[in-house]
Amino acid sequence: MSVDTVSLTGWGRTAPTTALRFRPRSYEEAAATVRGCGPRGSIARGFGRAHGDAAQNGGGSVLDMTALNRIRTIDAGAGLVVCDAGVSLHRLMEVLLPLGWFPPVAPATRRITVGGAIGSDVHGPGHHVSGSFSRHVRELELLTADGRIRTVLPGTALFDATAGGLGLTGVILSATLRLHRVGSAWMTVDTERAVDLDDLLARLSAGDHRYRYSSAWIDLQAQGRSTGRSVLTRGEHAPPYVLPAGARRAPLAFRPGRLPAAPAPVPAGPLGRASVALLNELRYRRAPFYRIGELQRLSTFFHPMDGPAHGHRLDFLGLPDRLDRLHGRDGFVRYQFVVGHGQEEALRRIVRRISGRRCASPLAVLKRLGTGDPGWLSFPMPGWALALDLPAALPGLGRFLDSLDEEVAQAGGRVCLAKDARLRPEMLAAMYPRLDEFRSLRAELDPEGAFRSDLSRRLSL
Repeated sequence: MSVDTVSLTGWGRTAPTTALRFRPRSYEEAAATVRGCGPRGSIARGFGRAHGDAAQNGGGSVLDMTALNRIRTIDAGAGLVVCDAGVSLHRLMEVLLPLGWFPPVAPATRRITVGGAIGSDVHGPGHHVSGSFSRHVRELELLTADGRIRTVLPGTALFDATAGGLGLTGVILSATLRLHRVGSAWMTVDTERAVDLDDLLARLSAGDHRYRYSSAWIDLQAQGRSTGRSVLTRGEHAPPYVLPAGARRAPLAFRPGRLPAAPAPVPAGPLGRASVALLNELRYRRAPFYRIGELQRLSTFFHPMDGPAHGHRLDFLGLPDRLDRLHGRDGFVRYQFVVGHGQEEALRRIVRRISGRRCASPLAVLKRLGTGDPGWLSFPMPGWALALDLPAALPGLGRFLDSLDEEVAQAGGRVCLAKDARLRPEMLAAMYPRLDEFRSLRAELDPEGAFRSDLSRRLSL
């Protein structure tokens, strides 16, 4: 097992802290690390795609789980896979797509581990149909603070605390997942413009039931009558018979390749308001008014955050580090919240406030979420979820987002903890009504605090 001292951040590159990083190659090594973690505790970490500080542990230990990456068994008839927690969604696609199966939930990046997907209870553009990741977990193996490896089943308190529990109940070692049957590695995609936020909400409400996947890019620079103008993209897995002749010879071949670059050159350093306004204008005008049946590769449709204009260095794609081109060297804050159906006026008010402030956010997505999932700290709930990236150096950003938190909480909504970097602890109980149950189970399961993170200390989890 390798050990080194490293400075770590979340994907947003804010609030770096230093920890001892252990890279276990067996369950026994992982257990030994947890037993010897010391007073600052330990936390599991995958590829570091949590935007905030959920997978950091300043002054303590971090378990890099990426070496525990075996796919153990595949039941191609039943659509089940058993794999280690360090297996990436990218690797699952490589192995499962040729067999006609696809991961049950596809977030905006495929460079995320199975353990991270469960611990964050990630969701994607199909939440209104398929829910979040933990809904498709048949069972998982969890290393708890007492050194035991427990088999945890859905419907139990420990499962509900672990799904979305951000690694604070233990180290997820492996999982059994239910998969989704597909006929090709392509998508049929329908795209349309919405002239403002009300138009977008009406289109999502009226048409989402016809699609498995649906999300909208929203222009948060637009104001007046155009406030909330959007490009709505919805899709289904393409059957082989609609593919061009060349693709029909190998319809299930997974070839992610490079995603399209930004529509205009992006200057070095953080983008200013004028640059973002221009980029957003180009993106909106270049989108079709209405187009149906476009064929896109899976990676183009699902994984915009793996493209060359966003994110850390993606070594498995050979892409350069381009985050500074969008957000500057101070990094960025991802703010994601959800408010329930019936709270559309609160959503309109928040969007108007963001647009009125002219925040430079070229990457903003709105989705309609479906039935909530059982995780006590899981983010999704039925309603409208908006995610946006903001430069961390933006003057007054903290105060502005604090005020948005209050509006979200008053509307009965919540902020996504897996992406959070700055939420005040006093807001947490209003957003997550089962917080006391989570804290109580943690205190019983881990009285000495073997599992801790920068986020857990900041929010007193």
